[in-house]
This record gives sequence, structure tokens and C-alpha cells, in this order.
Amino acid sequence: MADRHLIDVHVLLVRDGHVLLTRRRDTNSRFDGLWHLPSGKLDAGESVLQAAAREAREEVGVHVDPTHLRLVHTLHVNGSGPEPRLGLFFETSHWTGHPTNQEPDKCSAVDWFPLHDLPDQLIDYPAAGLHAYRTETPFSVHGWQNPTPAH
Repeated sequence: MADRHLIDVHVLLVRDGHVLLTRRRDTNSRFDGLWHLPSGKLDAGESVLQAAAREAREEVGVHVDPTHLRLVHTLHVNGSGPEPRLGLFFETSHWTGHPTNQEPDKCSAVDWFPLHDLPDQLIDYPAAGLHAYRTETPFSVHGWQNPTPAH
């Protein structure tokens, strides 16, 4: 097992009960063609809020003021990549610009989906975060053999 954990940020752009998803274009067949949230890894020297705003801009071309991001879920994930991850899911309904595909080499489509009727072909990791968002669950684990029960 890897000796570190990555930190990922996920952005839920929410409008009229719908969430924006992007469809992955990936050389890894495990993820190619599946839906995902705008997301990415935390870079050195930036806060998680700055990272989430950056990812929204880089992936779908919208400007999000970091003060308009609300942490809605934290997910500790194993098995979604070569290293375990801590995923932070941020929701916003305030941004400027119209979402468009800014990374056609990594993304084949951008579309809105009802939060109560998400596509079946959704990557497990963001699917778990979206489910937790809908049920207002603040923290969960995914992919661990023996998660520690809460006390």
C-alpha cells in the first residue's frame, strides 16, 4: 500500500435540483466513458477552496468564488487509484460563466443531471460522495476492508 494519501476536491455545481457532471475520456478502460464531478488533486501551496475553484475553472470554464463553496461531504477512499484518497466535496449554486468542456482530451461531454436521477455509468468514488450529499451525511469511507465504526 502507498505510504501517503492524496487530497482530492470535487465541485458540485447545483442548479434547479440538477448537478453538472463530466464524462471521462480516459486511457484506463475502468473509467473511460463514465460520469464524474469536476475534480482534481490539491496542489502544493493552495487551499482546498482555491483548488476547488481552480478545478471548476480548468475543467468546465466557470469562475467560482471560493467563499461560495460549502463543504458537504468528506470521503476516505481506497481503491480508486494507486493511492488512498481523502475526497472533499464542495457544493455551490453561485458561479459566473456557462459550463463548457475545457479539457476535451480528458472529457467527452458535460451535462446536467437531476440529483434524484443520476446516470448509472457514474464512477463509484463521486457516486458515493453524491449519495452522501443527497442524504446529508458528513463523512464516509469507501473501499476499505474494515472501516472503523464510529463511537
